[in-house]
Amino acid sequence: MNSELLAMLDYLEQERDINKETLFDLVEEALTSAAQKELGETLVNPKVTINRSNGDVTTWADFEVVEEIGDRRTETDVESAKEYDLDAAIGDVVTCKYETSKNLTRIAAQSTKQAIMQKLRQLEKERVNEEFVDHVGELLNGTVRYFERGDVVIDFGTAEGALSAGDRIPSEDYHNGDHITVLLKEVNVKRSGPSLVCSRTHADLVRKLFEREVTEITDGIVEIKAIAREAGYRTKIAVVSSEDRIDPVGACVGLRGARVKAIVRELNREKLDIVHWTPDVKQLITEALKPAEVMKVELDYDSQSAKVKVGDDQYSLAVGKRGHNAKLARQLTGWNIEIARFQYEEEQTFEQRLEEVKSMFMKIPGITEEAASNLISNGYLSLDGIGAADVSDLTGIDAIDEEQAQSIIDYVKAKLPS
Repeated sequence: MNSELLAMLDYLEQERDINKETLFDLVEEALTSAAQKELGETLVNPKVTINRSNGDVTTWADFEVVEEIGDRRTETDVESAKEYDLDAAIGDVVTCKYETSKNLTRIAAQSTKQAIMQKLRQLEKERVNEEFVDHVGELLNGTVRYFERGDVVIDFGTAEGALSAGDRIPSEDYHNGDHITVLLKEVNVKRSGPSLVCSRTHADLVRKLFEREVTEITDGIVEIKAIAREAGYRTKIAVVSSEDRIDPVGACVGLRGARVKAIVRELNREKLDIVHWTPDVKQLITEALKPAEVMKVELDYDSQSAKVKVGDDQYSLAVGKRGHNAKLARQLTGWNIEIARFQYEEEQTFEQRLEEVKSMFMKIPGITEEAASNLISNGYLSLDGIGAADVSDLTGIDAIDEEQAQSIIDYVKAKLPS
């Protein structure tokens, strides 16, 4: 067993990255435990040691020094005792070798494997905790390795992490070998399986991705004031700049959208709304409900609630698919937001209503005042109507050519809820 033991410890040292002296101590502890179980009735305080050079296993026990030996399992004579303690005298207790280590080696080979593996797992968890405990809340890049009890197990090189069902984005599928970025949520050495608890749904995953991609955030020029996330569907993030010359939204979007596109790819095409944060609550709520256009905001500070009025054509956009847009706006602002269709006053004339529609149309890039008036003259009174039109329908209207018609329809469809 000696050469096999040394070979096993060499392998574990390299494979598990555990100090060999620690491994020797671990095996000695396991063998001592086995000795106490197997020989405890015949020996006093049996203990096992391993020679670091050749792997020899030696069992030690306490023997009483007597003048005449009556029980060789617990007693020894003065001459034998002096081999281990030159000052040994009758009546002393001396620790001496026990000469049946081969039998113990055979017993240990059968009975200590489980104890050794349990200790190895404990050491591994302690090492992982020491290495990663200071990285909680940070991003980790790993590779999907296997699936266990509903968890996706991720290999980070020196440790493994678990991604539970609740921490996975609903729209994502994972396969062996996939490269994945996660947020380290917790290091829990007491849980069965991997100690690193990871998440793809936590809002801080988005925060850390922006910190990684946007240098102005890393440098402290742009600050993320709030994040609201419905993982897999949409995330809203409110940002502010400490320098007037820096547009916080533009910094997060990046040149030609490069920064935000990188984050969207990392989030598997999850929608991202980046808005300006402001201490003005009305303006903040207006920003939070984008891409919908808000007509009126009424605040009740006592109940911290807001009544928001939007046009008929903006209502579904403000609420959002499955109510996500309104829900995220509430999370982002901390206000209870009630969305309602704007009711025009009875005294409002038809001409006034047309003027409001005209103003709304003129906010569309490429539409002049003349083109807006011509759209109304041709029966278009809402964005829904324009979104449902064909290019040929608009091309027939004065002041709108084919290229403009396509651009107008594309813009309106992008604004309308999918």
